[in-house]
Amino acid sequence: MGLVIGILLLPGFVILGEYDAMKTTSNGWIALPQCGKVGINFLEQAVCADQLPAVNVPQEAVYWLGYVDSAGKRLTGQNDYILQFPPGGLPPNDGFWSLTMYYTNHSLVTNPIGRYWVTGTSNLAPNANGSVSIYIQNTSPTGNESMTNWLPSPSGLFLMFLRVYLPGEAILNGTYKPPPVIEVS
Repeated sequence: MGLVIGILLLPGFVILGEYDAMKTTSNGWIALPQCGKVGINFLEQAVCADQLPAVNVPQEAVYWLGYVDSAGKRLTGQNDYILQFPPGGLPPNDGFWSLTMYYTNHSLVTNPIGRYWVTGTSNLAPNANGSVSIYIQNTSPTGNESMTNWLPSPSGLFLMFLRVYLPGEAILNGTYKPPPVIEVS
């Protein structure tokens, strides 16, 4: 029986090791740039099938997973966050981009305004300097923050995916980096 358990557990450890070797991290966001590429080895294919089922080739879409803030702490609705794109720093693309909120079980976060994502077509209100701030928090923004730029979070742990469709060359060559998610509370 011990041998059977060992054989069953070994592939999981191998896949986890391959995942760690494949992932790239930038500003707290995780990407698996090999996923979707033709000709990767079977361990890479297993990681991609587990982490990004039905993933597109990078020329079609690039995905970043965020579950920690800029300090490396887990994202939780107990805190308020800002994701601020600098002036001219929205994800370059020939399609569209989206930032989608999920519970840790990867189901969409229910919220009082029925907003599960913001996109480049969400009519986000820019700041005076041309930057764009997305307010990621459990309660609605107050003060000068725009409700249009609010992505409601649950009260507990959550994660987000930043997806860019028909990404620009700066994304494909790795020079574009998504900004960090910064805790403000």
